[in-house]
Amino acid sequence: MGTSLAHPGLALAVVCAVMVLAAALVYRIADLEHPLAAPKAALRGALQLAVVSVVLAAALQHLWSSAAILVAMFVAAAVTAARRADAGRSGAWLSTSLATGVAAVLPLLLLSGVVPLEGVAVIPIGGIVLGNAMTATSLAAKRALDAIAQRYGEVEAALSLGLSLRDSRMEVIRAAASDALLPGLDQTRTVGLVTLPGAFVGVLLASGSAVQAGAVQILVLVGVLLAQTCAVAVTMELVARAMVTRSAR
Repeated sequence: MGTSLAHPGLALAVVCAVMVLAAALVYRIADLEHPLAAPKAALRGALQLAVVSVVLAAALQHLWSSAAILVAMFVAAAVTAARRADAGRSGAWLSTSLATGVAAVLPLLLLSGVVPLEGVAVIPIGGIVLGNAMTATSLAAKRALDAIAQRYGEVEAALSLGLSLRDSRMEVIRAAASDALLPGLDQTRTVGLVTLPGAFVGVLLASGSAVQAGAVQILVLVGVLLAQTCAVAVTMELVARAMVTRSAR
């Protein structure tokens, strides 16, 4: 037996408006910067979801259109990762990190039959994997580039000892970039104890089966771990080889 949640309507609009106004009020009372940040973010999110909902309703009808949506999502993720890392034009190389992460997971899920080759399944799973790979990639690149800027003397010292540029930079960035994997690891370690992630809740509400929801969630979490690990590993190599650098100011 399925369970319905959050039907579009007046009640949903009123509740969302109350929460947004409450957030803005807390901004004002706590003297946080930009009290309108929450309302602006909520309005933008609502508009984007409205457009995406209409587009997806049509795209999910065909596999080719679903694939096109994933390609558009990939481009947006690549641009976002480069911008967050403040890597300028060299940030385009970070698309390699994203592609590696996604390629390590999606083909395995689809070819094994665990995820059906249908738009209604491919887009959500692909989006989750891509989104988490993007977060890990941008964070790894940013922290790695920050580490090189702050500890450049150590890089030069390693170079003077005969280490290659790649090895010298890797000595500095390895620990910093590896921190990008901590959120994913912590989420997997604490799932069911501290949090119930979206995939679990979504399947539970749709099917009413906690077992099926748990199976889908562990599949998603393990896939995310693999995608993030591959993406961060490639990002470290790109930064260590100076293919991704900090943009000139």
